Amino acid sequence: MAMTVHVDIVSAEKEIYSGTAEMVFAPLVTGEVGILPRHAPLLARMKPGEVRVRSGNEDLSFYVSGGLLEVQPHVVTVLADTALRARDIDEAAALKAKERAEEALRNRKADLDYAKAQAELAEAIAQLRAIQKLRERTRK
Repeated sequence: MAMTVHVDIVSAEKEIYSGTAEMVFAPLVTGEVGILPRHAPLLARMKPGEVRVRSGNEDLSFYVSGGLLEVQPHVVTVLADTALRARDIDEAAALKAKERAEEALRNRKADLDYAKAQAELAEAIAQLRAIQKLRERTRK
């Protein structure tokens, strides 16, 4: 039997996932990280993107809007403002958000609006990438 680590993925609203995994992948501000059981303790900021939980021979995909990743030798905790199962992402809404953010960037009026539009664009693109990766994995 393979070694496992306990994983909790929570958002500001609710717990999204709690279970065991053989490996966890997360999008950190400094790049993607892969976490195996008995990983060294770590506390890091995440950027918007996909968190993957490898359990057995399946990968579970989740979208996070950013947040914190806490790693202890036997527990991984993902704390995100927004977290969704990748299959629950509304692709049409993500496309509309991307278009709105791109329009705001083209017609920027103030630095504050520009920064907000950049953040919204990054989140929309991360959601669309999570959907795309999920589709690619289900085709295999």
